[in-house]
Amino acid sequence: MRWLIAITLLLGVVTAAALSAVLPAGDRTFQAIVSPVHLLMSVTVPFTGVLLARDLRRSPVAARVGRTFLIGTLIAAGAGVFGDVVGAVAVAIAPHAADLWHGAGTVAVGGVLVQVLAQLVGIGMGLLLRPVAVACLATIVVPLGLWLLLGAVDALQPARAWLTPFGSVQNLLSGRMTAVAWAQWLVVLALWGVGLNAAGLARLRRATT
Repeated sequence: MRWLIAITLLLGVVTAAALSAVLPAGDRTFQAIVSPVHLLMSVTVPFTGVLLARDLRRSPVAARVGRTFLIGTLIAAGAGVFGDVVGAVAVAIAPHAADLWHGAGTVAVGGVLVQVLAQLVGIGMGLLLRPVAVACLATIVVPLGLWLLLGAVDALQPARAWLTPFGSVQNLLSGRMTAVAWAQWLVVLALWGVGLNAAGLARLRRATT
């Protein structure tokens, strides 16, 4: 798992450096750099959740369930903070844009929440699916597939922010969270963070009884 965490962190560094180099000077804001950093890191963060779920399946002790989620949350939160710091450094090194830090607090908190939700999706898929490669692929295909499916029908596009992680992530990383956007985030968290893992834990209990 260490190599996977290292790849995730390296991805954040490379993305921030690349954006700092290619973005026009006037566009190098904290939000413009940190948002893609978190989006790309959230692709690999769930893979660590899948590995944690695999280990939990091998030794399904009730006391380990809470420990698994705690470790997963700490890894994700750490990745989120790392992404924020990397983005801040990239902005500070080349401070050319006006209003560099507009919405920075909201984006920074949102980045951590993005990684935590991504991790919960990973654990949930890891509990529900096997082998590991299938569960890892599902962390990308299932949420993104639903987002694309809803986007294919004009009338259903507003549901993206209520039903898909990516729809909610766009709000979290925009720096402009409203009361409705927070409500959408809570619904997505309930579906993908709580509901998915509840289903996974139910399957784990059935498998051990």
